[in-house]
Amino acid sequence: MMLQKKVLLSILMVLSISTFTQSQTLAPKYSNEFLAIGVGAEALGQGNAVVAQTAGVNSGYWNPAGLTNVNKWLEVGLMHSEYFAGIAKYDYLGLAHKIDDKSAIGFSAIRFAVDDIPNTTQLIDNEGNINYDNISTFTAADYAFLFSYARKLRIEGLSLGGNLKIIHRKVGDFAKSWGFGLDAGLQYQRGKNWRFGLMARDITSTFNAWVFTLDQQTQEIFVATGNSLPQNGLELTLPRLIFAARGKFDLGKKGVYAAGELDIDMTTDGRRNTLIRTGFASFDPHIGIEFGFKNFVALRGGLSNMQYVLDFNDAKQLNVQPNMGIGLNFKSFYLDYAFTDIGDASVALYSHVLSIRLKLDPPKTVK
Repeated sequence: MMLQKKVLLSILMVLSISTFTQSQTLAPKYSNEFLAIGVGAEALGQGNAVVAQTAGVNSGYWNPAGLTNVNKWLEVGLMHSEYFAGIAKYDYLGLAHKIDDKSAIGFSAIRFAVDDIPNTTQLIDNEGNINYDNISTFTAADYAFLFSYARKLRIEGLSLGGNLKIIHRKVGDFAKSWGFGLDAGLQYQRGKNWRFGLMARDITSTFNAWVFTLDQQTQEIFVATGNSLPQNGLELTLPRLIFAARGKFDLGKKGVYAAGELDIDMTTDGRRNTLIRTGFASFDPHIGIEFGFKNFVALRGGLSNMQYVLDFNDAKQLNVQPNMGIGLNFKSFYLDYAFTDIGDASVALYSHVLSIRLKLDPPKTVK
């Protein structure tokens, strides 16, 4: 079964390469979508509604302005998750360093890949015979590297942050691309209970320059099977705005609290299948809630991926992805777990996610 799935993925990969040229004339809606999955089980358990509240190492991804809340010399974030019954792997590493009381820097690395995909283009030799010894394997991988900087502004409670993104995508020896882009984020703390956030992803648009290196035999196979030969070109990711607001309130005087956040993603790259759609923009709301006791334990829930789908009778119905999670903290060690796509109620691609965060003091000087 695993081999059959990988063969299917290899076929889809070849088809996607062969149709790349035609796709360049379409609106680039889904370029670099691997960067929309998210990092950290803390966020995934809340339906990714964390742009206003993010305040640690994972802020480099969600909203770099939140890095100003890093309160240790170094924070480390790690996450691993799997998709398509374990075929695709998603890995994340985050680092954040507090420079001084007003500024911080961060680094994030993301890899989303399918390894050991069978290359069946040489399965049938020139005489029409099937030779399984001709099957080789390759990896289709997407990489992103984010370099972040954040600083508190003169206005009390206001922070500004930005990302420089370097993106590398590779499909075996067939194709590769390099891309560059910028993100910018704001966070505003108003009083004790309210936080607001604004995240502008790909504010200058992110460009991926693709180069294809198909060998002569593979080109002949593409032509013989009626597929167009892909051409080098640019892939464009248009800007996305995320508006966020969060409230946090104490429940009594024993350290118990309740919090909730609403984020709204706005895209302008064409009408997407989101809850709110206009001819100009699409709006995708997602909601997260959290109940906790001091900084020791937190229970989380969220709703995301709200969209209308057609059933077998072509009737339109609202599809929503529920999420839940839990977070535990022991001194400077944070363990977060998220269970998304509960009961397979949506078309989401993932389910169980674990992540950890570490807060480290400066290393002691050996005398």
